[in-house]
Amino acid sequence: MREPMASDGVFEPETVAGDDQEAGSAAAEPLVEPDVNFDEHLYPARPKALRPTARRRQYYATRPSFEFDGRNAAYVEWLRNQAMLGDANALARQLSGQASMWQNSYAHPNPRAAVERAPVWFTAYPLSFITRSSQSFLSALGDPAMWEAFSEIGIRAIHTGPVKLAGGISGWSQTPSVDGHFDRISMAIDPVFGTEDEFRSMCQVATDHGGTIIDDIVPGHTGKGADFRLAEMNFRDYPGIYHMVDIPEEDWHLLPDVPEGQDSVNLSPDSEQALQKAGYIIGRLQRVIFYEPGVKETNWSATRAIVDTTGKTRRWVYLHYFKAGQPSINWLDPTFAGMRLVVGDALHSLVDLGTGALRLDANGFLGVEKSAEEQPGWSEGHPLSEAANQLIGSMIRKVGGFSFQELNLTIDDIKATSEAGPDLSYDFITRPAYHYALVTADTELLRLTLRLSMEIGVDQASLVHALQNHDELTYELMHFAAGHRDEMFELAGQELTGAQLAEQVQQTMRERLTGENAPYNAVFTTNGIACTTVSFIMAALGVQDPDAITPEQEAQILDVHILLSMYNALQPGVFALSGWDLAGITALDRKSVEELTAQGDTRWINRGAHDIMGTSPDAEHSSSGMPRARSLYGPLPDQLQNPGSYARRLQQILAVREEHGIATGSLLDVPGVSHRGLLVMVIQLGSGALEVTVLNFSDQDIAGSIQSSHLVPGSAVHDLFSGAAVGQVDDLHSFFLELPAYQGTALLLTEEDPGPGEEESVGHGEASP
Repeated sequence: MREPMASDGVFEPETVAGDDQEAGSAAAEPLVEPDVNFDEHLYPARPKALRPTARRRQYYATRPSFEFDGRNAAYVEWLRNQAMLGDANALARQLSGQASMWQNSYAHPNPRAAVERAPVWFTAYPLSFITRSSQSFLSALGDPAMWEAFSEIGIRAIHTGPVKLAGGISGWSQTPSVDGHFDRISMAIDPVFGTEDEFRSMCQVATDHGGTIIDDIVPGHTGKGADFRLAEMNFRDYPGIYHMVDIPEEDWHLLPDVPEGQDSVNLSPDSEQALQKAGYIIGRLQRVIFYEPGVKETNWSATRAIVDTTGKTRRWVYLHYFKAGQPSINWLDPTFAGMRLVVGDALHSLVDLGTGALRLDANGFLGVEKSAEEQPGWSEGHPLSEAANQLIGSMIRKVGGFSFQELNLTIDDIKATSEAGPDLSYDFITRPAYHYALVTADTELLRLTLRLSMEIGVDQASLVHALQNHDELTYELMHFAAGHRDEMFELAGQELTGAQLAEQVQQTMRERLTGENAPYNAVFTTNGIACTTVSFIMAALGVQDPDAITPEQEAQILDVHILLSMYNALQPGVFALSGWDLAGITALDRKSVEELTAQGDTRWINRGAHDIMGTSPDAEHSSSGMPRARSLYGPLPDQLQNPGSYARRLQQILAVREEHGIATGSLLDVPGVSHRGLLVMVIQLGSGALEVTVLNFSDQDIAGSIQSSHLVPGSAVHDLFSGAAVGQVDDLHSFFLELPAYQGTALLLTEEDPGPGEEESVGHGEASP
């Protein structure tokens, strides 16, 4: 824990001379001096000769039996000594005025530098990672044997997922996370995942293998931890962290009663409207994420009555874009307390723990503003989100790291945020479209989204192209469903509005991927489909019973998985995959996680436990209690002994990607195709040469012309996997190619005459993987 400080912020309501009190505290209690450490090679993202420290000692208060509120001075002090805002202030004081804070450029995002540093990511999920008996998650991620396997395959970074304490505090007790540890309440590592020393050791092992560790921060919300409990007590500037409004007692009749045993209750639409008319809140927002009748009908909740430090009883209404246990952070409060908390958390990860990059979670919802009468409040695509993201991204670059965002908004908003904010963005643009391409054996929507992205100016190299992560298969298509809902688009020979297009795609996905056709998958609220990559592929191929898969079907599932891997890897940008992909994990039987899915969060069926290194073959659960899921591919050590395995075939794809610099190339064209199942991407490499990625999303063998105005007549065409000459570009800027069902390839065009006999040596273009 940090040392108790006289003040946790810039505003001191206990005294007029707040700054004098802070200065007096500093004089009475010496500040912790920075721990100078010259081993900066162990922590490449850390400023040289500086390692600030956040938590100094564990603070234990005597636990009296009276109320858990502002009247209990010992309880208030106990909360202060684990609050994130206090740690952020302690870190800031150690970093301010240091020359090392000015050694890196930070004004503009640099996506290609980030991609060069970490081109292929393994995205881990702590709750589902099976380790050796008594081994922690962080220790397992720092295992040199796993890093050697990753290096052999071509994986250069690990995104750890959230590993800091999360959930909430009730009385003296910590309550569990309500959203997979994304409801952070502390800068301390959660002991269930390991220790800070194990985290730093993992960073060192990654560096030894030329890799990078990527951590998470959550700029949009916290959990209901010490910071929120202090805010409820109106303690100093803690209420400024959140979007929360103090409701006077004379208007408590507008608030619903809080059920026994709960600390808040969600507002009904009627209560929300009444509080809006009374001038307390801005009312309904553009959408209600995690909507569930009777559970979450609005984005606002009312707290119980609680006594503050002056003896006054208060009730608050607070905003939460996500679940009630995730109060939203206020980025435009006069205390700037929320900003200080988030930036402090980022600096702790980068300059104290030693990570090289951060994921920004929920960073698209950082601004909220009243709209015209009877209209939803402005909460998405708000300029404040752009400004806040610029500040966060700049601070991360200033200390030598890079960042990426998971921002599921319109393409326009992703473009705007990428101009000055994080270096990379998650590819929510084409992700649902390539899933739809497989389901329909038609790449029309995928070609449309790729072209829209190019027209709007989003650089494909700035995107993280991913297979599965811990979330659902998202199909919200916000560009069409929200920002361009009334604009006309063409799909499957029909003229549709954006809203109609989104609904048609969503309905098709629901019908093909869930229900009678695939009872092992599930709809997740209005966001998408809860499934693994493998269970998605099974549904797309028409497999209804996972327990009755034939060897032929398993081989086809593997082929399609490789096809989807090629789509994500053989284009500019980061390629990311998970343990569920590496091991070929199927969805869990929902009965095995029914307690977790009881309130509608079906995503737990796609988070089955997996043992990618085969260290605990008899384990039935992860150490966090997630049930072990079925693996079609087996652990990596076994796969690396089999040339036809997923890992070995992936290795060949990543070797071609690395050798030719595809990750840092530029997408030039997504031309029309001669067969609806084909996708063609023309990419200019750093050398100036052209690479053409060709993929067959259908179950039919395809033979036809590949044509683009960027193809130079006379250029020789070679398959980068087989090395064979495929042909030559003709005067119509085209060449002929044959591609089997669910196969893909990467082709290199060179402007030179083919050698003797090569013109007649026409290959199939089938990739070795």
